Amino acid sequence: MTSTTSTIDPREAAHFGGMAAEWWDPKGSSAMLHRLNPVRLGYLRGRIDAHWGGDPASLKPLAGRRALDVGCGAGLLAEPLARLGAAVTGVDAAPENIAAAREHAAGQGLAIDYRAGGIEQVAGERFDLVTALEVIEHVTDPAGFVRGLAACLAPGGLMILSTPNRTALSRLALIAIGEGLAGIPRGTHDWDKFLTPPELTKLVTAAGLAVQDTTGIALSPTRGFTLSDDLAMDYLLTAVRG
Repeated sequence: MTSTTSTIDPREAAHFGGMAAEWWDPKGSSAMLHRLNPVRLGYLRGRIDAHWGGDPASLKPLAGRRALDVGCGAGLLAEPLARLGAAVTGVDAAPENIAAAREHAAGQGLAIDYRAGGIEQVAGERFDLVTALEVIEHVTDPAGFVRGLAACLAPGGLMILSTPNRTALSRLALIAIGEGLAGIPRGTHDWDKFLTPPELTKLVTAAGLAVQDTTGIALSPTRGFTLSDDLAMDYLLTAVRG
């Protein structure tokens, strides 16, 4: 498999495309992502500042840089990246999501290059920041997907991924409770496709990148989602070219 071969699962694309109309509703089918987003953005900002030696007080730490968000949905991450100064390209397998993303960005006055399809949509292009958050567990070929992401990473660039860990806790929190009581649409997760940190690290290393950091996302009864040393439920991984 080459880095330009599609890793899209049509069933997954259809599932998430069916959620497009509610993507920006914090009480809709993407409510969990809305609650996760501040924690994910805080992590990204910290890694961005650390990698490029930026000023934490700067409002535009990504000014002059290109960012790629793969599996962008309707733009929950792409829009903040644009506000941080990046020239953003967002790619998603569901055309319905891209339509919703374009409409929302236009309403916010943001110029984001949204493209429907898979990683092959940006073949041959290079980006300073590459993100794919809660995406790899939905593709047909995780190794090929990571190779495709790595191929898009510019020299000196930063890649950040997130995914649920394959543990008893993630099965309970994300499927039994999340899809049963917390409003996540049923069928969103397949526990067997979750990746453990060693498995994802192996894929990233095989793609020629070096893992720089792995941080967990935990759920606190009082504070909600938080960054944590506990990787059991969900985690973020940062990599650079080795």
